[in-house]
This record gives sequence, structure tokens and C-alpha cells, in this order.
Amino acid sequence: MATYECPVCKMSANITCGKCGDELKNGSLKLDNGQKVQVSECPNGHGKIKSPLCCGKDMTCSI
Repeated sequence: MATYECPVCKMSANITCGKCGDELKNGSLKLDNGQKVQVSECPNGHGKIKSPLCCGKDMTCSI
């Protein structure tokens, strides 16, 4: 399961798909400018989300 953690306060969150309830898997997207964005995606193709925010910072997930 993708567990995101805040780099400031260390709060963490596990994320599941709202449609099927399966655990989201950690992944990344490569943007047109070459930059990589960390995402979590449903293994059943229901979509993906960008990492959540906490303390005004992106929460991170170990790949």
C-alpha cells in the first residue's frame, strides 16, 4: 500500500480507491518538461491522484 508521510510533522496516510476499495499503488508520471510527479493509482484502472498535501508540503512515498 502507498503510505504517504509529511516531511514536516511526519503524519502519514494510507490511501485506497473510493470506487473499489483496493489499495492504491505508488507510481510516477513524467511530464512533458521531463519532470517526474509522484502519484498513487488504482490497480483496477479507476484513476490516479497526485500525492496529498500536509503542512503546505507534498507528502512523499518511498518507491
